[in-house]
Amino acid sequence: MRELTVGKNDDGLKLEKFMARTFRTMPPSLIRKYIRLKCIRVNGVHGKADTVVHRGDVLKFFISDEFFEKKPSADLTRVKPDFGVVYEDENIILMNKPAGLICQPDDRESFNTLANQLVSYLIRKGEYNPQAENAFVPALCNRIDRNTQGIVIGAKNSAALMILNEKIKAREIDKFYQCLVFGVPNPAEGDKTAFLRKDSASNTVTVTDNPTPGGREIRTAYRTLATDGQISLLDVTLYTGRTHQIRAHMAHLGYPLLGDTKYGTAARNKGLPFKFQALSSCRITFTFPTDGGILNYLKGKTFSVDPFFADWDICRRLTPHN
Repeated sequence: MRELTVGKNDDGLKLEKFMARTFRTMPPSLIRKYIRLKCIRVNGVHGKADTVVHRGDVLKFFISDEFFEKKPSADLTRVKPDFGVVYEDENIILMNKPAGLICQPDDRESFNTLANQLVSYLIRKGEYNPQAENAFVPALCNRIDRNTQGIVIGAKNSAALMILNEKIKAREIDKFYQCLVFGVPNPAEGDKTAFLRKDSASNTVTVTDNPTPGGREIRTAYRTLATDGQISLLDVTLYTGRTHQIRAHMAHLGYPLLGDTKYGTAARNKGLPFKFQALSSCRITFTFPTDGGILNYLKGKTFSVDPFFADWDICRRLTPHN
């Protein structure tokens, strides 16, 4: 028999979901079997699948010990946080992710990611103790491309994570971008729709004006902020969030991003100082037209960062567009 005490980040979970989070290697069918055979007690009472557990509840498990044996994981404190803090409170953190850092693990990088840097940051601050948690891990609520710089939202507790995920899904958090493109958009301001099809094998997308098999509708709005007649600074709003949407859509319209050789050309970028595409997720607004629960204090607030290219000579030569 093993015993666990429910922590604040597991408060309000149904027993079946609590077990799924806590025993990651236990098959769902076995979880249901243990519950059906009355192998779990909640405060001394046999638990059911829909029994709701609360902070401080004592759970006793009469199950195989193997599921309590946690495999050693990498020491995330060895990951050095490399992001700027835009805003932080007891529930959330807004991070300014540098270009070149991936948000979540992929086949090229599984250790030094923004997600792991967030955990390391909170461990170092004493705000997160992995050993004291049954299942919860601080998490990113949105992500941006490896080579895009800008704001990424992190949740410090399960309640904030749940609310933020719901708000993002309901489009109650607005995200805005700035980018540098070749050419001068005509018209200077536009709201464009198209269709985007992803090729996972090559990690590229194709944009077309008309529906295509496997294509999903996209909508991108832009506004020209400044230009020198050859290069323009744009403010961009995404109404859909598809892979490489801004890069591919602007290239499709005839205005590829500076530094982007995937949807632009290497020849056109030759001699430019950009190691990454000139794209920044630079502003975020918590609109929250519906109740935000414990995060309601964020309603109407906007947070912003300067694009990484803001002080470069190439930007200083641009003239504000009227």
